[in-house]
Amino acid sequence: MSLSDFDERRARGQEARRQTPRRLHAGWTPPDDRPDPVALLEEQATNRVPELVPIRYGRMLASPFAFYRGAALLMASDLSTTPVSGIVTQICGDAHLSNFGVFGTPERTMVFDLNDFDETLPGPWEWDLKRLAASFEIAGRNAGFSPAECREATMTVARFYREEMRKLAAEPVMTAWYERLDADQLLELARSEEHAHRADKLQVKRADAIIAKARTKDSTAAFAKLVRVVDGELRIRADPPLIEPVEHLFPDADELRDVQNWMRRLIEEYRSTLLVENHPIREFEYVHMARKVVGVGSVGTRAWVLLLRGRDEGDPLILQAKEAQESVLERFLGASPYASHGQRVVAGQRLMQAASDIFLGWQSAEGGDGIVRDFYIRQLFDWKGSIDLDDVRPRGAKLYARLCGQALARAHSRAGDRVAIAAYLGRSDSFDRAIADFSFDYADQNDRDYRAFVEAESTGRITALTGL
Repeated sequence: MSLSDFDERRARGQEARRQTPRRLHAGWTPPDDRPDPVALLEEQATNRVPELVPIRYGRMLASPFAFYRGAALLMASDLSTTPVSGIVTQICGDAHLSNFGVFGTPERTMVFDLNDFDETLPGPWEWDLKRLAASFEIAGRNAGFSPAECREATMTVARFYREEMRKLAAEPVMTAWYERLDADQLLELARSEEHAHRADKLQVKRADAIIAKARTKDSTAAFAKLVRVVDGELRIRADPPLIEPVEHLFPDADELRDVQNWMRRLIEEYRSTLLVENHPIREFEYVHMARKVVGVGSVGTRAWVLLLRGRDEGDPLILQAKEAQESVLERFLGASPYASHGQRVVAGQRLMQAASDIFLGWQSAEGGDGIVRDFYIRQLFDWKGSIDLDDVRPRGAKLYARLCGQALARAHSRAGDRVAIAAYLGRSDSFDRAIADFSFDYADQNDRDYRAFVEAESTGRITALTGL
């Protein structure tokens, strides 16, 4: 690529800034025709397992931040009315702070990155950044941070997104592509922050603990936690309604056999979507499966835990087959180019992540009800770890905000035009301040929506099961 090509991309970003000044991203005022937030959630529930929807609502009732985690559709609707630069990249679609964490790479190193792509789609990069920054404002309020501490966190997200994007835009192409944060770098950064602020060692200890715990979360750990021996056979433990073995859901012997054969076919056919031709999955055989409730926003989608066996019963593999429905972004940005939403999720993840699970693939399958549903498949645990925000101090939140902002910039730089985005952002903190202003106002909107949701439950409009 010639120098003039980079100049053209830079000029494109500068022109976008003239057309949509950065200050226009500040603040949030709901339009007069804003949809009823509870109605949007009720509409979304129509495609989910009916008996699991009250669990989803119960989890969202836990706090304004828990509500925010489950309200990606509401925010997508709101963001569709906000100014954008016109520069499109592959976006996560649900880039709140709980969707970042550490996980293992195929090379068996540990990296910090985005880890949820259920809503991924090409779209405005600003949408991801605004959802991420607002999540820090909402979580900070939830944790009792002062207004100044919350603003510092949201400013930090935007600042380090901007600075990382500008750095990547100036780097050689392959250097920018391979940029990532591994566990050793994360700990080194935590220690440098500790030294700079003369803080106690708690922050570093927590980072150490997250990484150490993540290294224990693999198929062996999942096996010990989830599996037991029943009549001499390995079976996934029942923990209703959160974990329901397949034989509990389908007590009729013929129907059970059909469902298990369906899953065997799905696993067999999904192998063709894996990146490696001579893949280790071919050495594993299906043993058992159970429906498992996951997350907050995903509750009610069909998610299966799959137990597979390798050489013997001491060589387990536990996969998750998770239903991929239409992205919440599609009604505002247009349909996905992929025929399968499972492929949409996998393609977006492979593009945005520094490294992806070698078992990540997709498949579509017709269920017993005659409906074809899309799934993506991955390991249930693969050295995964995340921060516990209920136990984070403001300084720790600021460090985490930095990590998330940088990780999001790296993801967008792989999937879009880092040079144009960097030129749009510029050197000053004008955009940072606009994002912080937006986050403050949108946290107020989230509070209003949460109160409406609580009222809907109290009046019986929706039914919620709490404590699950």
